Amino acid sequence: MDAATTILLSLGLAADAFAVAVSSGLAIKHMKVNKALKIALFFGGFQALMPVIGWLIGLSFSFLITPIDHWIAFGLLSFIGGRMIYESLQSEECEKKFNPLDTGTLITLSVATSIDALAVGLGFAVLKDSIALAVTAIGVITFFLAFAGVFIGHKCGNLFANKIEILGGAILIFIGSRILFLHLTEMPLVIGH
Repeated sequence: MDAATTILLSLGLAADAFAVAVSSGLAIKHMKVNKALKIALFFGGFQALMPVIGWLIGLSFSFLITPIDHWIAFGLLSFIGGRMIYESLQSEECEKKFNPLDTGTLITLSVATSIDALAVGLGFAVLKDSIALAVTAIGVITFFLAFAGVFIGHKCGNLFANKIEILGGAILIFIGSRILFLHLTEMPLVIGH
């Protein structure tokens, strides 16, 4: 996977964490750097860990899915991206107050925002891509976006969190489509044996 695709993938995966970090910043009364660091470390750490778990699971079953790996990557990324867009368009009629600094809450939020990264890890296994650079980029980009998101949320509120999720979903769909297109255009046309 080239650097531009890795960065786009990382930004797409980080969109959920960024949106939740913005909401978390809104809920924090007395902002301090260590509070933003805690949230960013959880989100960045889980976003880096989940693709590794998905990759390990995928390695065990890659021999079964290699012939259709490009369709699986396309399907997973399109589904995740579509879900992100759909959820961002849903109205949140009753938002509950929560403590985003509580460790249990942070673990729950981190897992919820990184499930899509688990699916991406499965994609890395079936596509036989190296994950070291991608996992590092995903974790680092998520960390910095979540860190900034907490401060943005604290200052600006929840004005554009949904738009960020829509953009992130669109990026994931684009990457899935690109993987499918590149694989299908590289396949030799076989008419008969």
